[in-house]
Amino acid sequence: MNKVLLWTFLSCVPIMASWADPAPDTPGELALKIRRIGVDWSKTGVTHAAEYSDSPIQALKATSQDYIKAIGDIALEYKKNKFKWDNTLFMEYGETTLKPYDGPATKDENADKILLSSDLSYACWEFGGFKFGPTVGAQYQTEFAGDPRQNLIRGNAGISLFDHPIIKNLYISGIYEYDFTYTDETVSKLGGEFGWRLEYEIRDGVKISTDGYYREYFAYSRYLSTDLERDLNAVLRMDTKIWGDFTFGPYIQYRLAKARGVDVYGSNMIIGLSFNYVTKFGLI
Repeated sequence: MNKVLLWTFLSCVPIMASWADPAPDTPGELALKIRRIGVDWSKTGVTHAAEYSDSPIQALKATSQDYIKAIGDIALEYKKNKFKWDNTLFMEYGETTLKPYDGPATKDENADKILLSSDLSYACWEFGGFKFGPTVGAQYQTEFAGDPRQNLIRGNAGISLFDHPIIKNLYISGIYEYDFTYTDETVSKLGGEFGWRLEYEIRDGVKISTDGYYREYFAYSRYLSTDLERDLNAVLRMDTKIWGDFTFGPYIQYRLAKARGVDVYGSNMIIGLSFNYVTKFGLI
């Protein structure tokens, strides 16, 4: 039922936008952005992995090691008058094969995430290059092969700054999650979220960017020790064009979270180099 409600909401978003648009005859702009398709080489340091061995979040129970990760981050953006409708698909998967001298080869997941999201923002006010107004959205999050495999639906509503040359998105919102990772122990959660996506061009062909979120959960429909109370995820990267739409540069990613049934925080820090393909296609 929750999946049906989610997809019904997504299908109604463009209809709601056309109803509220003060100038429906103004042509809209549709663009496909390949924010990043690439491969990362990284070194990971994990703390308190033993305490988070039962968590559905792979990043908190991974092994400290070197690994290679593939990432895809694609967005379909539609703009019309004061409305902006973003639809994004983010995927990442990292796996390391360990071959100890005194034992059999083993495999370990360091990253595993699929996130499909849709967000609608309305610029009630514009000043100094900023657009400011309400935003609503919905997300479906899962994994390729997690154990247990994370599955949840998330809805959010709040306010945001967006479409600035540097501040691409800066928002604060309330969130609702329906988590069916454990099918016999589904959980509904209420919380708040602060998130950002910033970009700054240092010079021609060299850009620094950061994105991430912080979530705080306030209420749960039932108790599960693996449910998070707090969750921080941040990425800082530098991209330098090396040829055409291909970039190369260093990055750092940090994950910090606190589960309800554990007294300590779990963390995952990644420092590495990334090779990416980044481009934009104007469709309308």
